Amino acid sequence: MQQDSEIYVGLDPSKLKISVALAEAGRSGEVRFFGDIDSTPEAVARLVAKLEKRHGRLAFCYEAGPTGYGLHRQITTLGHACTVVAPSLIPRRPGDRVKTNRRDAVTLAKLHRAGELTAVWVPDPGHEAMRELVRAREATMAELRRARQQLQSFLLRQGRIYTGRADIPRVRGGLGLSILSTPKGVMAGHEAWQQHVGGEVLCYVW
Repeated sequence: MQQDSEIYVGLDPSKLKISVALAEAGRSGEVRFFGDIDSTPEAVARLVAKLEKRHGRLAFCYEAGPTGYGLHRQITTLGHACTVVAPSLIPRRPGDRVKTNRRDAVTLAKLHRAGELTAVWVPDPGHEAMRELVRAREATMAELRRARQQLQSFLLRQGRIYTGRADIPRVRGGLGLSILSTPKGVMAGHEAWQQHVGGEVLCYVW
């Protein structure tokens, strides 16, 4: 193989391994499955070094997914182009639903050579960390809402009605009191409101 040749490298990364396929430049260039490597920086570095000895230009690509952008950063740091592809915009044949790591890698290499892949924006480590933080917060808030709904449903089935802080009733325009059982103990409605807690209304005093 000539060292000034160009090769398109399709990668299909997963938790434990990365499937690798190669497509030689030109419409009639050979497309072949190269093999599987460990999903580690050391294995990726060995792959790049091996391909560098055979080809002058390497163009990598892989689908955006749960493995993140570490692979992209490593390859670009080694001095080669790497495109992270939008999965939803990959051209697919009608009825083609069979997906394997090997087949996906070969397809990516072939489409990358043809220029038919759409790249996504790759965030820097700071942006990526912020996105992960936002996603984690959204997931936590969703779990909190789900747990709150389950608890309120359980209390309702037991004939207990939980009153949130914003719904604590004012008695006689503030001249009376509502008494609540809260996580912090039994207290008046205005005290529960000040302490940002809700509870079950036990009685009213006026």
